Amino acid sequence: MQRRKLLSQYHPFLYFLSVWQKRLRRYWHWYSSITPYAKHKTSEKLPFRVKKHQSVLLRKLGDSDMILQHNKVENLKIAVQRLDGVQILPKETFSFCKLVGLPTRAKGYKMGMELSFGEARAGIGGGLCQITNLLHWLVLHSPLSITERHHHSFDPFPDENRVLPFGSGATIFFNYRDFCFRNDTPHTFQIRLWLSEKCLEGELRCDSELAYAYHVQEKEHEFLKLGETFYRKNEIWKNKIAKFEGGKLLETALVVRNFARVVYTPETYREIEWADLTEEQKRKV
Repeated sequence: MQRRKLLSQYHPFLYFLSVWQKRLRRYWHWYSSITPYAKHKTSEKLPFRVKKHQSVLLRKLGDSDMILQHNKVENLKIAVQRLDGVQILPKETFSFCKLVGLPTRAKGYKMGMELSFGEARAGIGGGLCQITNLLHWLVLHSPLSITERHHHSFDPFPDENRVLPFGSGATIFFNYRDFCFRNDTPHTFQIRLWLSEKCLEGELRCDSELAYAYHVQEKEHEFLKLGETFYRKNEIWKNKIAKFEGGKLLETALVVRNFARVVYTPETYREIEWADLTEEQKRKV
């Protein structure tokens, strides 16, 4: 089935107009809303670590331009400076776009790789999604409430030493596709981010030791072929575990069902018909 073009895709000016209409709407929300947004930073680490994770900075992604990969690292360095040490107090909401701001050349951002309209291409500030992917994984392992999260509608590259489940990331596009989460607990949390020689590293810290931990797992993973198009699906589940009761399972919840177009040919797949899709999957085709 051929995907319909959006009106904004027919001419660059229409696209520019559409983007800034959405950005202005978000600006209005930020400055007219009574939502308390996280903004306080400190170099002093909160005493307890909730979760730590790291992701490799440079990857071999097919024929992707390695210059864009190195530029991405420079972009990450700039954004990390805006985020490292940010505290999320009770009732506060963390907004990635509000804290980092619009990536521009004047701020030092370079052309990095970004995913848009079904393809990988160069864009100013490209690659910042590596931070939101990491942050989303950290937050999934905490009691923080994710209030806004977007993911790509297609899978651009085959897995190469993939560590996290497919579809567990979070993409952003300043500023109307944001990554946000809210602190509905009585605790204060803190984000720590830094770059090592080979990795983007981060951790989520807390002012108190939590009596529980979280385990995130993937279920029902499968590649599908519908006509001449490939798709990928899975489910991501989150288990809450009592740390001091022998790992007793307290609750389990479905985080998300993923279904996305694949732009490469997977090694194994199952052929299906239109009738085999769920109504939710049909809306994503």
